[in-house]
Amino acid sequence: MPAPITRYRPSRPVLWAGLAALAIAAFSGWVALSWPYAWIASGLAAASAILFILMFLAPEVQIHESHLKIGKRSIGWAQIRRLDRISLVPLLVRMTLADQKLVSVFYAGDADSSSNLLRHLRRYSREAVIDGVAYKKFWGESATPGAQGKQPPPPRCRLLLPEDEAEIERMFQRLKAGRHLDQTGSAPKGSPRSSSQKPSGDDQ
Repeated sequence: MPAPITRYRPSRPVLWAGLAALAIAAFSGWVALSWPYAWIASGLAAASAILFILMFLAPEVQIHESHLKIGKRSIGWAQIRRLDRISLVPLLVRMTLADQKLVSVFYAGDADSSSNLLRHLRRYSREAVIDGVAYKKFWGESATPGAQGKQPPPPRCRLLLPEDEAEIERMFQRLKAGRHLDQTGSAPKGSPRSSSQKPSGDDQ
């Protein structure tokens, strides 16, 4: 199997926090032998210790090119249909698969590691709706290729009002009709002289 692109293991400070809470629980229990109210603090510290230790024992999350691996379970990226972030630190993401099954991704790490893992989950889940937003819209990608390169044609600026254009058109038609009448009324070149004109020479 190819090596993962990256892997996310629970942070060691979570383990140290669990051990510290366990020590506080033990100390509070010793104090409770002489002061019963200390059992409350001992119980709360013990519960915190168990929670931190369980967080540290959460399965490792691996990011592969073709799938996501949580512990021993592999999930193809194409199977993820919805991705919803519940919390960031610790990171808790709820995924809805194509068969409507719900899978939770839990990671106990610092804020930077949690943000990186969340970004990987969102980037590779190409078929998913991310926090209620479609994948392409969430990442600001264009829905149709080349749509950004096309610019709308500039609006045409109207210089005259419609009634002014109509008046100019009527004037043009009258001018054209008058020119046509002048051409038909004039005598053509090379026509014979009028019979009323007399010859220039005297009769002999």
